[in-house]
Amino acid sequence: MKKVIGIVGSPRVGGNTEFLVREALKAAEAEGVETELITLAGKRIEPCTGCRVCRDKGRDCPIDDDLKPIFGKILVADGIILGSPVYVGSATPQIKALIDRVTFWAGGKGRLLENKVGGPIVVARRAGQNFTFAQLLYFFFINGMIIPGTTYWTVAIGREKGEVTKDEEGVTTVRNFGRKVAWLIQKLG
Repeated sequence: MKKVIGIVGSPRVGGNTEFLVREALKAAEAEGVETELITLAGKRIEPCTGCRVCRDKGRDCPIDDDLKPIFGKILVADGIILGSPVYVGSATPQIKALIDRVTFWAGGKGRLLENKVGGPIVVARRAGQNFTFAQLLYFFFINGMIIPGTTYWTVAIGREKGEVTKDEEGVTTVRNFGRKVAWLIQKLG
């Protein structure tokens, strides 16, 4: 069975980003794919040190933190959804560290993410969503992944826990995105 993982880059457990990624995964699951939610809250994901061991030597990343098991799940997944709230105008340090290291690590082993399906989900209190959305999109583009369209950008507005549920268009767009991810994965076979 095809599988989609949703990675929540928020340090807040049960927050708006987690809600939206869960909604996308529920929609994908309803289309017949297996799903798994991975939250970075409480996990230690160190930034890339630029040692290039993974890139130049094709070896595993030498940093000993919580990324290794997540990297393994990314490699076997057919689809990847990344979610981040906007922190000071951009993606969280946790998700940024993940995308930097995963890009170098997978690239050093032969572009292992090529042709996987996925895309970003972003939550903003008020501003910064377009920049953060673009930041996360770059991860998918540079890794040769396929990003399905939906009914609008997968961005929603909310600050306090649960506030994002009031953004009906944002929630609907995220659900449509989850369905599109599942549909495209199944079409690609």
